[in-house]
Amino acid sequence: MVVPQMLGVIFVTFMLVRMLPGDPALLMLGNMATPESIANLREQLGLDGSLWQQFVHYLGGVLQGDLGVSLFTSNPVAVDLMERAPATLELIFYAMILTILIAVAIAVLAVVRPGGVADYVSRFYGMAAGAIPDFWVGLLLIFFLFSTLGIAAAPFGRIDPMITPPSTVTGFYTFDAIIAGDFAALKSAAGRLLLPVLTLTIVNAGALMKMTKTTFAEIWRADFIRHQRASGLGQRRIVRNALRNSLPPIITLVGFLVGFLLGAAVLVETIFSWGGLGQYAVQAVTYSDYPALQGFVLVAAVFILVVYLVVDILYELADPRIQV
Repeated sequence: MVVPQMLGVIFVTFMLVRMLPGDPALLMLGNMATPESIANLREQLGLDGSLWQQFVHYLGGVLQGDLGVSLFTSNPVAVDLMERAPATLELIFYAMILTILIAVAIAVLAVVRPGGVADYVSRFYGMAAGAIPDFWVGLLLIFFLFSTLGIAAAPFGRIDPMITPPSTVTGFYTFDAIIAGDFAALKSAAGRLLLPVLTLTIVNAGALMKMTKTTFAEIWRADFIRHQRASGLGQRRIVRNALRNSLPPIITLVGFLVGFLLGAAVLVETIFSWGGLGQYAVQAVTYSDYPALQGFVLVAAVFILVVYLVVDILYELADPRIQV
């Protein structure tokens, strides 16, 4: 199903991008450009043909690995995406880990110890988290943790401008700094990750916490858990068994959240000048950069399809009964 899905994404994206207001040729040449120069540039960019002609030309390039040339950076879109993808993936990676740890921990404690602090926190946080915009959370964190308290790094980029980034191995500054043994770069990269990762975690952990709490509570009241408790098993082992039986729906929601984090990174990266795929997409929309925007959506679609494939595999590993 991946092939027809990708073809559908390419077609819909191509058509919707062409509906954006603004003429790329006019934006590149300026308002003082003559109609002749605009027409010549549109011909050079391949924008003078019909939509179907442009789509066939674009699809042929995509099948050959050519996503076009960015009108804003003048670089091949594939090169721009490869350079910026590690920044976004590193941000999503740490945000997802922190989201899972916080959401699952609060949900389990709330069910195991009803009426406790975790229970009340989960009720309040579960209602508030989904209603809080990520850009607002990011601005609040910048104001309090950076401007007021001064305990967070400046919200500008992935690493301090006075520190040389580590040699690229994985593209993740934290991993590459550890591999290179550059602890100054590691400290700077980790410090710059703090605010954007907290922003994504605060906004997205609520949904995962509510789902985990509901699923875990149902399992916690199941007959086999009562039987284990009556048999004298330790509390930790019972919690572990109940959590394992709660994994399938949790894994499904985690997969959705990973895809959602890619979309949320668009605003968060803009606020923190992160220089990843999200900020690249915003620039593409601002400058009506058709090739760049189409390339971003295509990469995002591939990323989400791969995540869903991994989720299906993990789902079967967590619950072998669905293979029957």
